[in-house]
Amino acid sequence: MSPARLITLTTLAMLAFAGNSLLCRVALKDTGIDAASFTSIRLVSGALVLWLIVQLHRREAVGQGSWRSALALFAYAAGFSFAYRELSAATGALILFGSVQATMIGHGLWKGERLHGLQLPGLLLAFGGLLGLFLPGLTAPPLLGSLLMLGAGIAWGVYSLRGRGAGDPTRVTAGNFLRAAPIALGLSLLLFSQAEWDWRGVGYAVASGALASGLGYAIWYSALPAMQATHAATVQLSVPVIAALGGIVFLGEHLSIRLVLASAAILGGIALVIRTKPQA
Repeated sequence: MSPARLITLTTLAMLAFAGNSLLCRVALKDTGIDAASFTSIRLVSGALVLWLIVQLHRREAVGQGSWRSALALFAYAAGFSFAYRELSAATGALILFGSVQATMIGHGLWKGERLHGLQLPGLLLAFGGLLGLFLPGLTAPPLLGSLLMLGAGIAWGVYSLRGRGAGDPTRVTAGNFLRAAPIALGLSLLLFSQAEWDWRGVGYAVASGALASGLGYAIWYSALPAMQATHAATVQLSVPVIAALGGIVFLGEHLSIRLVLASAAILGGIALVIRTKPQA
């Protein structure tokens, strides 16, 4: 893959991932759709797009997903949606991607990897930034929304870890979306009395599922084989920054000093950890 093509695909994928935060936030803030309905429509539309992509390629590849991974995917998507009822796009994206990376780093340490050099200070810096973000104060994000997004990030980290070596990433992701969609529909049925719809909210949910999720993941997985693992992990740290800029430009959000400092600590600390490969 040429460098120009790799940069283009990677940029599109990061824009799609940040777009999920913006679309979810604007839908739950400015339209009448509820979080459960947004989750269901997102997963169903994402499943359809990924299924179409798999059918169009029809290449010989293995992988079909699993119910356990689908449960992790559903936990991420549901926590993501319910958290964005309260959080800004920037805060939500920061907590999400920080907790995803923390989950995967923690799993590596549990498996016997050891930190060395600047990795330990980086890890402490990242956790210090997360703690500083959650400390009480006028600019602290809502606790419930933060905890929901933290859980969503952990679920996505588990989902990512389960996907390692499971087969062709696009086929596996399509299979997991197809399994997660009926689970989300079950949640919508359970909360049917609280369901609220409008066409703008439905449109944002479809865009989140079909474009930012389904097509975004397909683009990312096409670029991923040409990247080193550390580069792939590092480039994802741009997503909260893109989401923050998008929130300012499109949603009229404001960045607090607390969020700026926490972002620098969390993203900088994680970058120090993942830029150097841990030693077993």
